[in-house]
Amino acid sequence: MSLSTPSPHRRVVAVTLLIPALVALALWAFAWPAARTAPRDLPLGVAGPTAATAPVEQRLEHQEGAFDLHHYADEAAAREAVENREVYGAVVVTGQGPKLLTASAASPVVAQLLQQAVTQQAAASGSRVTTVDVVPAAEGDPRGAVLSASVLPLALAGIGAGAAVTLLGLRGARAVAALAGSATLVGAAAAALAHSWLDAVPGNRWTVAGTFALAALAMGATVAGLAALLGRAGIALGGLVIMLLGNPFSGASSAPEMLPEPAGAIGRWLPPGAGVSLLRSVSFFDGAGAAGPALTLTWWAALGLGAVLVGGALKERTRSARSASGREPVPAG
Repeated sequence: MSLSTPSPHRRVVAVTLLIPALVALALWAFAWPAARTAPRDLPLGVAGPTAATAPVEQRLEHQEGAFDLHHYADEAAAREAVENREVYGAVVVTGQGPKLLTASAASPVVAQLLQQAVTQQAAASGSRVTTVDVVPAAEGDPRGAVLSASVLPLALAGIGAGAAVTLLGLRGARAVAALAGSATLVGAAAAALAHSWLDAVPGNRWTVAGTFALAALAMGATVAGLAALLGRAGIALGGLVIMLLGNPFSGASSAPEMLPEPAGAIGRWLPPGAGVSLLRSVSFFDGAGAAGPALTLTWWAALGLGAVLVGGALKERTRSARSASGREPVPAG
């Protein structure tokens, strides 16, 4: 028996220990952020004269670490900040009582949380809150369920494409073409379902399709690139990063600022989180705040595809060197 082949006993032990370890890792990755969901430096605007807004800011600051307050001169400035994705909402101090500006399109969970927090504070002072949803969620998906649910299928599509390219032995330009073609069709199918059929992500259909495609390409290229450099172990590593970190840390069902650190920060830099953020920007905010997540996805795609090309070139060079030295096995017959 070859020394590199594990004994049956070791394989039994490996399976016995590996599966519980993966389950524990998955439970930690998915359950920990869900159990610790709470606002952490959540960008929130306060608008009005300084003397009038000071008491409101003081009450909000009592929730230590919950909100990152931004002061605006008036309601128009606060509304513009919400529309530009600078803040998730804003409290406007008026003579008739506080007015809350929200953007359920940015996160229905955050919009509801802000309404509850501001309403409780206003009730304590004997005033009532008027709520205005500046950028509402889609009528076909008011809770954002379709958008948040799209993360898992995109992750599976990316992992599947990267694994298929590797296992089918595609290299170099052929692997890049397969990944790009697969991502393009994934984007078209996702847009047809989420945009045209379910009416959950409005905006320009082709822009939405391009966003889905870029996210799928970034994830597929990551898996294929790691596999090109590390072998089949790269498939497992890429799958773990995307599925067990990128998916639960994306903040798709709430917001990155609602996740415990460093989950929220990590999620922003991984393809699933960047994909969700870019999709919100192009679908509801006319592209506001799209530059960061678009650049993140582009870098993941470029680095992954670059690794595919480099890995393919290195393997081809090794194969050519072996053939030239006469060590390449000759097929029988």
